[in-house]
Amino acid sequence: MAEVRLTQTVQKGGCAAKVAAQELRKILAQVQFPPNDERVMVDGGLFDDAAIYRVSEDVALVQTLDFFTPIVDTPALFGRIAAANALSDVYAMGGEPKTAMAILAFPLATLDNQVVVDVLQGASEAMGEAGVNFVGGHSIDDDTLKFGLSLTGFVHPKRVWSNSRARPGDCLILTKAVGTGTLTAGLKQGAWGEADIADALSSMGQVNRILDLLNAEEQTAIHSATDITGFGLAGHAMQMAQASKVSLALKYERLPFFQKTHQALQEGFLTRAHRTNKAYVQERCDFAQLSEVEALLLFDPQTSGGLLLSVAPDKEAAILSRLQTRFPAAAVIGTVESESGKDWRIV
Repeated sequence: MAEVRLTQTVQKGGCAAKVAAQELRKILAQVQFPPNDERVMVDGGLFDDAAIYRVSEDVALVQTLDFFTPIVDTPALFGRIAAANALSDVYAMGGEPKTAMAILAFPLATLDNQVVVDVLQGASEAMGEAGVNFVGGHSIDDDTLKFGLSLTGFVHPKRVWSNSRARPGDCLILTKAVGTGTLTAGLKQGAWGEADIADALSSMGQVNRILDLLNAEEQTAIHSATDITGFGLAGHAMQMAQASKVSLALKYERLPFFQKTHQALQEGFLTRAHRTNKAYVQERCDFAQLSEVEALLLFDPQTSGGLLLSVAPDKEAAILSRLQTRFPAAAVIGTVESESGKDWRIV
């Protein structure tokens, strides 16, 4: 099989390929959805990470799906990142994923079957680490490669980490560094190879499983969560603030980032999502004190990014310490405040 750079087979890769948030809101506003029954606890209305459907007093289903085009060149790594990214939606709700079904679009005429084998193998390894059952899926012949997962998991109805439950006084913990958007843009443009951004690729391939690190009391101390993906830290933080009716105070100097992140931003390796993410938040957020390049870090579209957790202040240190045993870049990046004129601000 001739070597193929997967990033060169598509125009956009990873979560940067998402429909811009403003456009998506315009589209959804025109659709008349059927009414939900009383067992639906969380739907798509607040742009949460997954849907929650209560089955009983003790069990609720977590349902989500996620797929995208290649963000890296190595097929197995692409599969692993796509799986980790999809799994993250369940973890962001406080749930445990149990079954997964593949969503696969594959150009049979231009790519060798071994590419699909490797993509599925990479995804399978990530799911195996997460204890998830890979139970099937659906595939089509398409012009470009796309891959992702539809996932079902479980959560106790009283332990859901919706993005709507952040409380004033909470501390904000981010579990992974930021910068995957600009670094993979540089990869696609040939500025560096995968080995040069190994820290970012390793982070994207890491599954966001954290419940097993925390005791029951610490799990309860996490009031709200969301995972940081295509809308960037800025967009997802704004959605948490709006859903929770609070404001967030973010400390820029505490943001964890990858080794080449600032170099990549300074050299102008950007995606369309950098621009659309800025447009999405600029009326509701205060980042005036940042330089243009500094602000780009907030708008950077993440793929398989970290979890943003709103945590009770008395449990912040213990939770952070436990998280850092698996996520060494985890950091406290701000606090939750009472609702004000801006959804988040840099302090």
